[in-house]
Amino acid sequence: MDNQQIQPAGSSNTDSFDNWIESIRHLSKSIASKMNNSLRQIDDINMRVRLLSFNAQIQAAKAGDAGRTFAVVANEIGNLSTNTARVAEGLAQETKQDITQLSDISSRLDSVVRGARLVDLAMTNIDLIDRNLYERSCDVRWWATDSSAVEALTNLGPDSSRFACERLGVILNAYTVYYDIVLCDLNGTVIANGRSGRFKSIGMNVAANDWFRKARTSASGDDFGFESVHSSPLVQGQHILAYSCGVRRNGQSNGELIGVLGILFNWEALAQTIVHRTPLSPSEKDVSRVCIIDSAGHVLADTKNAILKERINLPQLDALIHQGKGFVIGDYNGTHTLFALAVAPGYETYSTGWNSLIIQQMAS
Repeated sequence: MDNQQIQPAGSSNTDSFDNWIESIRHLSKSIASKMNNSLRQIDDINMRVRLLSFNAQIQAAKAGDAGRTFAVVANEIGNLSTNTARVAEGLAQETKQDITQLSDISSRLDSVVRGARLVDLAMTNIDLIDRNLYERSCDVRWWATDSSAVEALTNLGPDSSRFACERLGVILNAYTVYYDIVLCDLNGTVIANGRSGRFKSIGMNVAANDWFRKARTSASGDDFGFESVHSSPLVQGQHILAYSCGVRRNGQSNGELIGVLGILFNWEALAQTIVHRTPLSPSEKDVSRVCIIDSAGHVLADTKNAILKERINLPQLDALIHQGKGFVIGDYNGTHTLFALAVAPGYETYSTGWNSLIIQQMAS
């Protein structure tokens, strides 16, 4: 990918600018075509004038003294033709430069308008994700104080576990964005889950999972743990985000830690819907890729369905990430490409820290 200047993001009346840019492009092509046709006609006329002058000079020579005056006229016609050709050639060179410059300006303007629009779309995508996931961090801290979870971990046994499963199931019926909710003891063993009929996670151990470890070492019930996109055996290998919070004695925020509650968020239902519904025209969608990447470039959501299968690692993106939002244009896999990026702005006290990226091929 070629290094080029990174352009700042901005806002624009996209429809109007697109129409103006297209009009400029068509106008420059029309001017170039008409000028080329006119210059070809001048060349053709000059060719005929030269032939006429040449034939006239021959006839004047044959006429001897009587043709001398005619020879002078024929010679001047030839000189006029030569001068006309010189002027036409100069006009062609000057016009070509102006038309090339006009075309270059329209191309750059197209890039700026297109880039600003794609950056705005990328920002909208990541903002929607941050706002939605902020709610998840609130949910887990609230549900970790539920009396059924506290009771199940305080008095371990089949009855309290069964009641916890029922209670978690009721919560899930109202929050369809989750695959499941799991309740774990301090050793990481799942003792209850909300969809026990669908997911057989009771008895599984999650002590090695980041989300469990973070909640296990949390200082209070105000803290929450998180694990980024991953395939979880708790929900038969589906892609999830996991949020967690310590369950504390008597449900008090500063009480003794007695277990961990984990909520398993249906990541693809949110993220894939957002990237696929990015408002691009049908022609743009054919040449665009919309994705969410983490700080290391790992693909977390993608219109090409390469979740966790690819890492986008381009040096130019580092500058965009540092800038916060913007776009860069360069060669990518042999194609003229625009990269528009927006860093997660965060919502309230929450931010994923991820990046929204739109990759769009451009006409050469």
